[in-house]
Amino acid sequence: MLTEKRQAFTLGGTVIEPGERAVVDIPFGKLYTHTELNIGAHVVHGKRPGPVLLITSALHGDEINGVEICRRLLKLPKLSQLKGTLVVVPIVNTYGFVQQSRYLPDRRDLNRSFPGSEKGSLGSRMAFQFTERILKQCTHVIDLHTGAIHRSNLPQVRASAKDKVALQMAEIFNAPIIIKAASREGTMRGTANSLGIPIILYEAGEALRFDEQSIKVGVRGIMNVMQDLGMFSPSKKTIKTGSLFSKKSSWIRAEHDGIARYYVGLGQTVQQGDVLAHIYSPYSDFEVAVEASFNGIVIGRNNLPLVNEGEALFHIAEVSSLDEAEKTLDAISDEVDAAMPPVLGVV
Repeated sequence: MLTEKRQAFTLGGTVIEPGERAVVDIPFGKLYTHTELNIGAHVVHGKRPGPVLLITSALHGDEINGVEICRRLLKLPKLSQLKGTLVVVPIVNTYGFVQQSRYLPDRRDLNRSFPGSEKGSLGSRMAFQFTERILKQCTHVIDLHTGAIHRSNLPQVRASAKDKVALQMAEIFNAPIIIKAASREGTMRGTANSLGIPIILYEAGEALRFDEQSIKVGVRGIMNVMQDLGMFSPSKKTIKTGSLFSKKSSWIRAEHDGIARYYVGLGQTVQQGDVLAHIYSPYSDFEVAVEASFNGIVIGRNNLPLVNEGEALFHIAEVSSLDEAEKTLDAISDEVDAAMPPVLGVV
């Protein structure tokens, strides 16, 4: 019995036949210098049908961990047996990436410009084009991010509590912690949610830095999701340790300006009243403690010791059990190290 031939996949006017790969260069606008802003998308179109998974990175131009995650993902030999279609956009905000900046030329945040419009600002136009030309062609999305400049994030996944498919993707991704959180207005995640496209957001590491553990967790997490979606053949390896869930997280902020000495790092559990840091003045004996206001796990931290009053210092997620949290984080870290090659750049 003859099976019907799978249809080609078209992106940005480029036709990719089943079993082929291509890099598609899509123009997204021009600067006032007449310089074009293009977005490059890798497309791997499998011979057999399946989901269309979109991987995006550097939506904020200085968040570069995801660029390396994309590189390693695209080198996987398993992609030759892909079911479905993989669309990888390593650098969404090309201008910000070149300038090592979070923002666009007009200082707007591209990830606060969705779904955009045809006749709005540069960010709004780019968001609109991305939504219409790329996002709407996909069935599932994984958006890769890091902390902002001078801030580090523990590897974590964020998903809407109302989207069962996204929550399943988040669990299978198997980052140390899952934050059940509604999407912000103007974000790509919010637009995907409104379109009914399941999306998860992976946050790990710091802007303008490669973090090897964050990269390893990201590559393995995407592979886990692709296997669960049926894009890869089933593996004999199973996930032994599940992620921690948190429904609430809050930042501990500086109550005084000065110079901070930090005592706790990412992934550490803290109890209410624990001293996380001291802030002191270089001109007097003044010193004040920064204390945890509730029990939880540190999922984000300011790395800069020079702080202003009101500045965010520690991001803490509430978890049901601190003992369980410590065991889970240690186990997932060991599993990632065992599953992924130890040498940077080798997949």
